[in-house]
Parts: sequence; C-alpha cells; structure tokens
Amino acid sequence: MMKKLSPRRLLGTFLWLAATLAMAGCSLAPTYRTPSAPTPAAFKESSPESARMPAPPQDGAWKTAQPSEDVARGRWWTVFGDAALDELERQALAANQDLKAAAARVKEARALDQTARSSLFPTLGAGFGPTQEKLSAASQLLPDGTNVPQQTLWRAQAGVSYEVDLFGRVASTVEAARADLQQSEALFHSVRLALQADVAQNYFTLRRLDAEAAVFADAVDLRGQALTLVQHRFAESDISELDVVRARSELATARSDLMTIQRLRAASEHALAVLLDKAPSEFSMPARPLTPVRLRIPPGLPSSLLERRPDIAAAERAMAAANARIGVAKAAFFPSLSLTGAGGFESGTLGDLFKWSSRAFLLGPLAGTALSVPIFDGGRREGSLANAEAAYEEDVARYRQQVLTAFREVEDNLSDLRILESQTETQSDAVASSLRAAQLSRAQYTEGAVAYLDVIDAERTVLQSRRAAVQLAGMQASATVNLIRALGGGWGDTVVSSSER
Repeated sequence: MMKKLSPRRLLGTFLWLAATLAMAGCSLAPTYRTPSAPTPAAFKESSPESARMPAPPQDGAWKTAQPSEDVARGRWWTVFGDAALDELERQALAANQDLKAAAARVKEARALDQTARSSLFPTLGAGFGPTQEKLSAASQLLPDGTNVPQQTLWRAQAGVSYEVDLFGRVASTVEAARADLQQSEALFHSVRLALQADVAQNYFTLRRLDAEAAVFADAVDLRGQALTLVQHRFAESDISELDVVRARSELATARSDLMTIQRLRAASEHALAVLLDKAPSEFSMPARPLTPVRLRIPPGLPSSLLERRPDIAAAERAMAAANARIGVAKAAFFPSLSLTGAGGFESGTLGDLFKWSSRAFLLGPLAGTALSVPIFDGGRREGSLANAEAAYEEDVARYRQQVLTAFREVEDNLSDLRILESQTETQSDAVASSLRAAQLSRAQYTEGAVAYLDVIDAERTVLQSRRAAVQLAGMQASATVNLIRALGGGWGDTVVSSSER
C-alpha cells in the first residue's frame, strides 16, 4: 500500500536528488586524442609551378587550407567548363539510388543518436485502471489463519524513472552514438564524392571513345579510298591482286576495330545511365569527341588532406565511437543507480478515486533495488572491455592505413598528370611524323617507288599514333578527376585554388 503524500513534494524531492547525483557522475572513457599519422611536409610529386599558382575565384574551387568535414562541398566539376557534364552531375545527385541509400543511413544514425540522448532525461508515464489483490495476513501483522478479504484498488498515477549516470555509462553511450552519426555523415559525403567522380569519369570515357571512333572512322574512309585506288591500278594491270587483297584486309580490320569501339561506347553509356538512375534504354548521349583537358590542380599541404577527405573523417569518427564504448564497458564494473517513483490517486472504489484523501505515492522500485552492484558474472564484463579495447585498436590501424592510402592516391595522380603532360606533347610529335610518313609513302607508291606493304605500315603507324594520342588525352582527363577525388573534392564557398586551361 502506498503512503499518501503531496505529489508536488514528491516530484521536487525526486528531481533534486536526481540532479545532485547526476552532477557527481564522471566518464570512465579514456581521454580521446586523434592518433598520430605519418604526414609528409609536402607531396613528392607536386610540381613547384602548382604551388605558386594564383587563385582566381570560381564556383568549382577546392580549398588548399583550413578545410572542414562539415563545410559543404562545391561544384568542383564546373572547372572543366562542360555544360553537358554539369547537367549529368545535377541529375546524378538528384536521383542516384546509392546516394539515397547513404542518406537513409544518415537518418538511421540520427534516430539512434536521438534514442541514446533520451537516456539523459527521466522517463515519464501515466496510467489508469483497477488492480485486484489479496494480501496475506502476515503482511498485515494479523494472526495466522486470519482471512484477509480480496479487494479491488483503483489507481490513476503518473510514474517517473531515471538512471543516475554515476560512472558515465550513459554519457559514454551518447558520445558513441554522436560519433557514429558523424561517421555516417562523413560516409555520406564520401559516397557523394565517389558518385560525382564516377559520373565525370564515365563522361570522359564516353568522350574518349567518341574520339577513338572518329579516328577509326577516318581510317576506314582513307582505307576505302586506298582500296578504290588499288582496284583501279589492278584493273589496269599495274599491280598484282596481292595489293588488292591487302587493301581489303586493312579496310575490314579498321571496320572491325571501329565496331569494338562502338561496343565499348555502348557499355559506357549504359553505365552512365545507371549512375543517373535511368534504364539504359531511356538514356543516350550524342557523339562528341573529347576535348583535351588542360587543368593544373594545386594539391596544397599533405596535412590538410587529413581534414578534407571524407573517408578519413569517417575513420576518425569511428575511432572516437570506439573510444567512448570503452567507457561504457568500464562503467559496467561499477554500481548503477536507478531512481523510480509514482504518484497519483488510489482508492477502493472508482467513485472515491479522485478525492484529495486518495492521493498516494511510491518512491523506489516496486521490485528489486535502486542501487545494483555487480559481483560475479563469469568474466562477461572483462570480455566486453577487452572487446571494446581491441575494436578501438582496430579502428586506429584502419585510420592510419586510410591516411597512407590517401597520400598514395594523391601522389599517384600527381605523377600521372606530370608525366602525361610531357607524354602528350611527345605523342603529338609522333602523330605529326607518322602523318608525314604516310603521305610520302602514298605518293611514292603512286609513282611505283615503294611496295603497297610500305603504305600499309605507314597507315597503321598513323592509326596507332592517333589512337594513342586520344587515349593519353582520356588518361589526362581521368587523372585530373582522380586527383580532385583524392584531394577530397571542392568547397565552393571558399576559394584558395587555381586552374589553367
């Protein structure tokens, strides 16, 4: 039977006690510090020219200093100045299903964070209804054998419960959930950056294949003209049938190679359609050969990469969550205190329920104890703590590996762009020389000075040189996108960057 007392006084006493005990709580989680990672003073493959470049304002700029994971990325792809690419990026960000799944995971993490934070506050509830009970004679201090009649009690009560965070279990749980949420948000940024880069990569691949197709189309046209010339000379008995057969073989080979390019282009177009959340049958891109990309990306300082890369930010937040869970595991070794109470009205009849004299309260648990002390659990708590510490060590190793991977990706793409710049110029000389050689061989063949096999070799060299030049231009565009992705994308609101066409 609950003792009758003013509910206002009960609630005031309860809240005062809860606040006092909560202020005495302390977290047992280790002090969190971001582990050190090997960070060079400068990128090995960065050219001095890139470091000294000016910073004209532009919408797609990327920062080289003072980055932050919670700063919104800019539209970095606009530095390519391609309206078609801008539109594809817009469609992908609006419709891609992988990005929507990542956004849903962020919502899940926010809900879990809200659930964890609710433990910081008391739980309030209310109820109404009858209870039938029969008390024993001994509980009422009556002689043995006395019959205590069964009775019905009507109750209308409000209840409150609160776990006092004496050793930081609740605080550490909240901190872990908050870090999990931040990790989820960083992973969302990583998925979004990967999507943006994949769209750009597929787009430039499509344009590179268009350029290759144009090269092979020119080859087919030239070899068709050559076949006509050879057939004419064969008809006049100037040459043998061997030259005709060779000319037909070269023409058929060029046509077959063109079909291979067309097949690869179709597959690339289908992949781009999926990134845009479209069925391949509903999407097509008009043919437009690739225009060489001439951009120089300033990589900035290696130390800034640790803050601008979303995957590194996600790995760091995973460490913070694991560190907080060590505090949760340690708190299990110490007593826990739960405060409960109920207050309201109680009477034997429904008509008397809301009389002032029917007020009642209960302070403390109806069953069990308020303060529980762990004594023996067969090593469960020790195992939980060891697991939490090992999980933290694993996350530290993953973080450091992610940092090294990020540095490698930047260095790889910096070296690619540096070497490709010179290689493209060299290949341009090769194309010009092969074109001149083919022109001379055709002229000499017409005069009968060389065999047709020499013409074939010269034309093959032209085709190979032109195709290699187109492929190098595609690699240059791809490496530029990869470098921007490796640097963590762009920030459109702050401009400390440059580009060069």
